[in-house]
Amino acid sequence: MNMEGEASAVGWARWGTTRNAKALPDSASTLLAQVLELTPPPPAVPLAEVAVPDCELDARVLDALRRALGAEHVVTAHDARARHASGMSTPDLLRHRRGQVRVAPQAVLRPADHAEVVSILDLCSRYRVAVVPFGGGTSVVGGLTPSAARHVAVDLSRLNDVVAIDPLSRTATLQAGMRAPRAAELLAEHGFTLGHVPQSYEYATIGGFAATRSSGQASAGYGRFDDMVMALTVATPQGTVRTGRAPASAAGPDLRQIFLGSEGALGVITDVTVRIRPLPAQSHYEGWRFESFADGLHAVRRLAQDGPRPTVLRLSDEVETMIGATGSGRADGGCQLIAGYEGADVLATVDAAADVLAPHGGVPLGDEPGQQWARHRFDAPYLRDALLDAGAFAETLETAAYWSALPDVHHRVRQAILEALPDGALVLAHVSHVYETGASLYFTVICSPGANPVDRWRKAKAAASDAIAAAGATISHHHGVGADHRAWYAAEIGDVAVDLLRAVKQQLDPAGILNPGILVP
Repeated sequence: MNMEGEASAVGWARWGTTRNAKALPDSASTLLAQVLELTPPPPAVPLAEVAVPDCELDARVLDALRRALGAEHVVTAHDARARHASGMSTPDLLRHRRGQVRVAPQAVLRPADHAEVVSILDLCSRYRVAVVPFGGGTSVVGGLTPSAARHVAVDLSRLNDVVAIDPLSRTATLQAGMRAPRAAELLAEHGFTLGHVPQSYEYATIGGFAATRSSGQASAGYGRFDDMVMALTVATPQGTVRTGRAPASAAGPDLRQIFLGSEGALGVITDVTVRIRPLPAQSHYEGWRFESFADGLHAVRRLAQDGPRPTVLRLSDEVETMIGATGSGRADGGCQLIAGYEGADVLATVDAAADVLAPHGGVPLGDEPGQQWARHRFDAPYLRDALLDAGAFAETLETAAYWSALPDVHHRVRQAILEALPDGALVLAHVSHVYETGASLYFTVICSPGANPVDRWRKAKAAASDAIAAAGATISHHHGVGADHRAWYAAEIGDVAVDLLRAVKQQLDPAGILNPGILVP
């Protein structure tokens, strides 16, 4: 695989590839002009003109890395270092559009296997060089921008194979650098699917899913990614850790949980054994309308707790429903629910779910809303680029709470954002992941950028995070902690748990080289 060619296809300071860019619909442009004061920004600074400091690793370090990996896999070129400097949050993209790279890796390392990752960690511990594991580069919480300027990025893209498939047990072991579409393609050849389809699906990797406790759009049916993980292989500066050797075990605490969600701060995940399922023979997507978000929440809770549970269950609040209907000719208000079903015979489940939704105020909208959602399920990050091009600021945040607290969380977070952006903002929200005991809330914020959009968003995000904490919700459901959420994460878990996490970090990474400043308070 030509990774240089693949990297060059990804747009600079944008989400994904330029050939997949989406134009902002005329109706959306008209609405934004009515609500917000927008001035199109200057063109983005081309990648070739972005200032990236020279590599300052001394010759002995570079020579040692080249001997371990091969010279061609220790990359110090300008473009590669700039592309591995951060993730894909809106502040990240805005800085890149302005030609600002705050901290770039000194080199991009491309190991071929687990043993080479272990060698990298051994060398970097010895020479006190920080290490940032890099999968798809899709972090939106500062997870790829460490506190150490002197660091290298470990690009796992060469770890891209299926290690093993066990069709009898329905498990597959996949290398950590494999992107989700390739995993889906290879598993489909054997008649299986992972069923994990987050919005970052096109670019995110298997190892990244595990390291961030990712949750996919079909989590109501397939579960979160951490539910799918049977075993992990992890490289640490102290050596290799292998966890998980049976479907369940009472042999002490489950050590997989140390590394699931560890965001590269405790080790580098090199392969993941996951549960797989047969490819669904049928799929069906449909839409429903509810008079209010409260009505929709009640119906969704009934499905989540008592069944039948759809594979996809997504409830938009009134504002998100209104924005989504702009230009469609639908103006009946209320809230829209998308329900998706996958399996061997979905029609019975569709009918049984309708028997729950209709008595709780649901009005069927037919297949078209569901099919439209399925066709455009990956569009939102591309539309964010279009919004930035138009001069708007657009960003997201998410949380989760118990059903009893969810309405209050929705109200508090929305109010906190509106108060932090008093000159006008659109705050959209939806439930995208459900459990018997609660659900997630995913917010999208669109506003005028102001003179300093990054600082402006930082204040709004802090206000929203304070509201999340005050309402008793978690600081992140699936985006992770990164650098952006560390302070709230520390408050959420408490002092004793912070000390425990630091002790684990000290034991596994005594030199403190693994993604410093990320996750661990």
